[in-house]
Amino acid sequence: MLVADLLRHGELEGGVKYRGHVEEKLTFQGREQMNHVWEAIKAQVDVIVSSPLSRCAMPAQEWAKSASIPCVIDARMAEIDYGDWEGLSHDEIEQAFPNMLAQWRKDPTGMRPPHGESPEELRQRVAEFWCDMTKKYQHQHILIVAHSGSLRMLIAYLNAQPIAYTRAIEMPYACWRRVEYDEQAGVKIFKEPLNKSDMAATLALRDEM
Repeated sequence: MLVADLLRHGELEGGVKYRGHVEEKLTFQGREQMNHVWEAIKAQVDVIVSSPLSRCAMPAQEWAKSASIPCVIDARMAEIDYGDWEGLSHDEIEQAFPNMLAQWRKDPTGMRPPHGESPEELRQRVAEFWCDMTKKYQHQHILIVAHSGSLRMLIAYLNAQPIAYTRAIEMPYACWRRVEYDEQAGVKIFKEPLNKSDMAATLALRDEM
């Protein structure tokens, strides 16, 4: 059986924005949020797989070094490319692209941020990623460190749900989920956020990546 812990990065400097591929540093609290999860699961993890973006990769590489386990960087778990929205706040996007964001937050199916990536493209790459994980780490315990968008899309894919389903998935900072996969039994997903103080901010931060 493959066990995969899914961990979103922690709080970032600069406030709430649609970052996508824009690099931003973790706050002290954000790193502590992630460390809290790592300390709870580190004895179980065989391999860490991370998005290449530094808010995920830096903690992942440091944890892997401290535990003497491999850390694999996989671009397929990077955040969605927001194109012209990247680095902008909700209000800035609304001003530049009126009414587009409201529909995106309701159901992004068939949409694409200007010069960015569509959710269908994101779903394709995370599906390919998961297929590879099930083959390569079939009997291991992995930690996947990634983003709100890529992790919610992965969960939707594992549940055989449409893209619109991602809008109902709670994914606050440093949110943790556990997935168990068996070729015969299928997939089980356990919702066990370890940092419950962040849950109140879930809806406001759902797109802040």
